[in-house]
Amino acid sequence: MAIMQHLVQGEHRVGEIAAHLDLAQSTVSKHLACLKECGLVTSRPQGRASLFSLTHPDEVLALLEAAEALLALTGDAVALCPRYGTTTTQELQS
Repeated sequence: MAIMQHLVQGEHRVGEIAAHLDLAQSTVSKHLACLKECGLVTSRPQGRASLFSLTHPDEVLALLEAAEALLALTGDAVALCPRYGTTTTQELQS
């Protein structure tokens, strides 16, 4: 999500995204490959590098705005939910 949030601003190289998010370039590259395979991100060559951008920037922006609006309504309730992160494998299979 952080990569997609950054790409809402426009095209970026892997190194730029890695520096902005303070992540390893290899980590960002792997995530971008996954996002590209899912059709959420596209790339175009520029010299020896590639510039990455969102395939559907308006829809991603709308999704991020909706998530922020929902979180604003709940405040800290999501982080404080007593069941957050406690789902067992057996519960998931039911």
